[in-house]
Amino acid sequence: MKRLELGLQLGYWGARPPEGFVEVAKAAEDLGYSAVFTAEAWGSDAFTPLAWIGAHTTRIRLGTAIAQMAARTPTATAMAALTLDHLSGGRVILGLGVSGPQVVEGWYGQPFGKPLARTREYIAIIRKVLRREEPVTNAGPHYPLPYTGPGSWGLGKPLRSITHPLRADLPIWLGAEGPKNVALAAEICDGWFPLYYSPYRPEVYEDQIRHAKPGFAIAPLVFVNVGNDVDTALLPVKAMLGFYIGGMGAQRRNFHKELMARMGFEAEAERIQQLFLAGRREEAIAAVPDAFADEISLVGPRERIRDRLDAWRESPVTMLLIMSHDPSVVRLMAELVFR
Repeated sequence: MKRLELGLQLGYWGARPPEGFVEVAKAAEDLGYSAVFTAEAWGSDAFTPLAWIGAHTTRIRLGTAIAQMAARTPTATAMAALTLDHLSGGRVILGLGVSGPQVVEGWYGQPFGKPLARTREYIAIIRKVLRREEPVTNAGPHYPLPYTGPGSWGLGKPLRSITHPLRADLPIWLGAEGPKNVALAAEICDGWFPLYYSPYRPEVYEDQIRHAKPGFAIAPLVFVNVGNDVDTALLPVKAMLGFYIGGMGAQRRNFHKELMARMGFEAEAERIQQLFLAGRREEAIAAVPDAFADEISLVGPRERIRDRLDAWRESPVTMLLIMSHDPSVVRLMAELVFR
């Protein structure tokens, strides 16, 4: 069986910065983790904490998982990535994602329409900036360069990055849930972040990733909770799923709910959303099937987690993204995965 890599997913901040996140990242580096990732929603951004971590580490790769595309123009994202790549000595993984219409239109004030075409265009522009072969132009409808639309002075000119990127092939990974978006990741990106991935159901994504390039990274988020009682250990996983499937999206379009349905739990996903939107949140959490929560996580006693890692090793997954600020969890996973 293959050797899995480990990534540390620190996520985005809550009401205030979490204590000790730099120390946890340093510990992960010392333990052999391949990368540390930060995220953004509608509060803290992804790049600033990553730069802070990069200043306190030397080897571990620095990834955004994910940087929301609506937050920055493609050239602004390329600027942030190439700057941090220089400062860190070539350690950046640029993880991107479209987020959802509630955030894109409600927080960033941008249209969500045609997310696949926008993603393709966005990444193509970033690649042009990083290659620095010629001034960057783009004739596409979503990010025209130079801009000549309403309000334009007609004075825009194609520009080439003043700073020479450290790596023209800086890796770009995509957070994707829908089948077409996953297929797009396999086509144009170097890696993919699945939100929910079950090593026991590889057929869910088999067709979409069949033609991915050699070395294509697959790094799902894996919630780890150690405890003697499996049912109790599953409760935080079910609470997270109840919130995302029930409330992270509109009633008529919730990508997390749709993904759960594609993974074989359609009726259960519908029930969770109904309960959550009715204000019955505890019931919504209880309605999350133990089987689903268990398949996408690693919970229970140490020995159970150790044994269930074999299913992940046999899957197409290349890296487990461990979402934790707990040094003991970070250490345990290194002991079990790198044994």
